[in-house]
Amino acid sequence: MSQPGWSSSLPRPEVNARNRMSVDMKRDALNGQTALLRLREMAEADRLTVAAGTPAIDMMESAGSAVSREIERRWAARPVIVLCGPGNNGGEGFVAARHLAEAGWPVRIALLGPRDHLKGEARHHAERWSGAVEPLTPAALNGAGLVVDAIFGAGLSRPLEGPAAETLASAARRGPLIVAIDVPSGLMGDTGEALGAVEAVLTVTYFRKKPGHLLLPGRLLCGKVIVAEIGTPESVLDQIVPDTFENDPRLWLSQLPRPQGGGNKHTRGHALISGGYPMTGAARMAARGAARAGAGLTTIAVPAIALPIYATALTSIMVEPLARPEDFVGLLAGDRFSAFLIGPGAGVGAETCVRVLTMLRTGRPTLLDADAITSFQDDPLSLDRAIVGPCVLTPHDGEFRRLFDASGDKFTRTRAAAYRSGAIIVLKGSDTVIAAPDGRAIINANAPPTLATGGSGDVLSGIVLGLLAQGMEPFLAAAAAVWLHGAAAAAFGPGLLAEDLPDLLPGVFQRLYGSG
Repeated sequence: MSQPGWSSSLPRPEVNARNRMSVDMKRDALNGQTALLRLREMAEADRLTVAAGTPAIDMMESAGSAVSREIERRWAARPVIVLCGPGNNGGEGFVAARHLAEAGWPVRIALLGPRDHLKGEARHHAERWSGAVEPLTPAALNGAGLVVDAIFGAGLSRPLEGPAAETLASAARRGPLIVAIDVPSGLMGDTGEALGAVEAVLTVTYFRKKPGHLLLPGRLLCGKVIVAEIGTPESVLDQIVPDTFENDPRLWLSQLPRPQGGGNKHTRGHALISGGYPMTGAARMAARGAARAGAGLTTIAVPAIALPIYATALTSIMVEPLARPEDFVGLLAGDRFSAFLIGPGAGVGAETCVRVLTMLRTGRPTLLDADAITSFQDDPLSLDRAIVGPCVLTPHDGEFRRLFDASGDKFTRTRAAAYRSGAIIVLKGSDTVIAAPDGRAIINANAPPTLATGGSGDVLSGIVLGLLAQGMEPFLAAAAAVWLHGAAAAAFGPGLLAEDLPDLLPGVFQRLYGSG
């Protein structure tokens, strides 16, 4: 039997000491709302709830009434058609319809398949519906001002087809508001993949979100996601032990480095960036990100020919000129630096590979981005073998494909890449996934579209570096940096340039420290 939260196609590795989850993160996540449950974990939560004494019939009643309550909170009464499927999702639809009707809303129900095919709790609640039940076809949408999608929810593992697909597609074309129960039917709850799902304005789910609520395109199809309580006790998480979380300060705020009385620039860490030439802007933006993230000292090591460019553009960032490539080895000797970054503007080729391997051999925290990743595209396994200490890779999709298997959904392939490489993998995007070699994963959802601008990834790598330099655990450092990056961009709004991001970080930190 596979371990909870780990793909059965991959062996479950031992927790690597260099990337071990902190006790604080686990406790905070389990006590808060940050844990994400996959389908089998949610099914286990339901089973444990029933075993603890809450009847399944009551849970379905609570679920359906939560849907009606959220609808009533948002809209004035209007004609509603509830599209019900043959399983539990359909049973919750019958409950929602009954509560809306009792509140005076004009409600109709359209059912997929014969009514006598309903079983268990769904049949019980269907029998409590006193109105008519019509066939689920596009014609059922006539006159509806709001559609409740209670056809399949997350219980479907194949593409939508037949009357269900036709009716939902027709609803999307016609334009009535669509409210989904659990997830929009045709959306894969574990992966966010859409197999016929249409966009809802509101999705009501229960107890905890699923990964598919955050991963694209699922996040865009769910609309506003409400997590309703239906009687599931928090204690079930102690038995499920989830390993997937929504990125949130509650996961890492207690570990976020803060300036301490009695400290100095040396106690706050020294970050080293390998700067390139003639592409100099990327490393400079990364350096400013590291400094704004709190590194006490930040240095860029650059070819001597590039010294005037870097030195003129930077003030508080130190610049170390290297006359010969071999000078880089001497620079890393000793314990002057606490964390390294290479990649932004480094150039693709053998020299970058040598510098990467030199950094990794020190065993100190090392972050690889951009050109440092691409430089190993012809021999990815040589990079895997070289990772012997804390290491973070921050690829975008194109860079990821150069080193790792890009087949399958984003969540699964990121976790597989982390396991294979032994590094923390940050697969960037609007739905950035941060994965650790032991199977833990965090999905980020706070990145605004304004981050789609040149250089923003370089600033992100600098923020990660700044946190690593201060001694933050790599998995949490990566997650914190991704969230800080998104929060900074959101604070700026439209017109964002990558170079704006570092100067926005102090305001984000101030708000975080005030809440922590």
